[in-house]
Amino acid sequence: MQIAGFGFSDIVAIARSTVSGPDRVALYLVWGTIVFAAFVTYWQSSRSEGGIRGFLHHCVPSGILTNRSARADFLFWLSRRLFMPLLVIPLGLSTVTAGYAAYSLLALVFGPATHVGPASTPVLVAFTVSMIIAYDFSYYVYHWLCHTVPMLWELHKVHHSAEVMVGVTKDRVHPLDEILNRWWNGLIPGVTYGVWLFFAIDPVELTVFGISAYIIRDLLMMDVVRHTHLEMSYGPLLNRIFLCPYYHQLHHSIDPRHYNRNYGLLLSVWDRLFGTLAVPEPGQHFTFGLSNNEHAEYQSLTRLHVLPLVKIYRLARDWMRRRPALPPAVATDFHKPVQQK
Repeated sequence: MQIAGFGFSDIVAIARSTVSGPDRVALYLVWGTIVFAAFVTYWQSSRSEGGIRGFLHHCVPSGILTNRSARADFLFWLSRRLFMPLLVIPLGLSTVTAGYAAYSLLALVFGPATHVGPASTPVLVAFTVSMIIAYDFSYYVYHWLCHTVPMLWELHKVHHSAEVMVGVTKDRVHPLDEILNRWWNGLIPGVTYGVWLFFAIDPVELTVFGISAYIIRDLLMMDVVRHTHLEMSYGPLLNRIFLCPYYHQLHHSIDPRHYNRNYGLLLSVWDRLFGTLAVPEPGQHFTFGLSNNEHAEYQSLTRLHVLPLVKIYRLARDWMRRRPALPPAVATDFHKPVQQK
């Protein structure tokens, strides 16, 4: 059986590698956050339905999994698994380049690095926290650019074209958007890494119970949960520091009041600092998608990949047509022979 170019054996292989691969512990923890969020949001919502049936309806409302947007998400997620190894390259190149540049500049100013041996645990913890903050700020800037620069917005529309949120919607990202995002996100963290490498540490990645600190970051920000309908809030105190799933769901809202709000990834401090934070009203629910029903154009695997490129081409073509022509005298000057003195 073939599904949009995927054989059944391919789907089974992807599922097996996901469940039994080296990141299986992280996968189990991700599912743990989903179950936790489901129970918390069910408890916070009206519990008049009660029972297992009411809880299951809360977790999977009718019509979500059969929605055309959900089908497109699942197919898009499967296709993404095929080119995922290529997405590591831009991040690695930009991180290494930025880190090497920062390290070389510091060596030029202060001379060769003198630290020896492994760093202490407090230094490693400080290093990890600073890298997470650097990455989080870098993501905020790139996300803001995606909503500001027209050509980047055409790529980013793929992510916002989801009509329902089903967890894997987090991976509803155009490949070019993903590559540019990873390239950009290697720059600021790369410089941060280069500074730490020069002053304090040898190349090392902190792990906790064998899990990468950056996977832990992904767990803390509940990236899967915030791309579901589960309106999970951390409470007034924690929401001042962290961007809860409920706040990110507002970012996907088609309500004009919510446009260009809540760009953050893990931390809400950047949105507070730059005035882009919007706090949902109590009990507020959102309709997801793009304005003017534009999201209807993106609900197939082919269109998710191709349509952004078509629209970028049209933008570039229209820009070239609007560009003022050079005055005849100036245009003629380019063809005049150079006069020898």
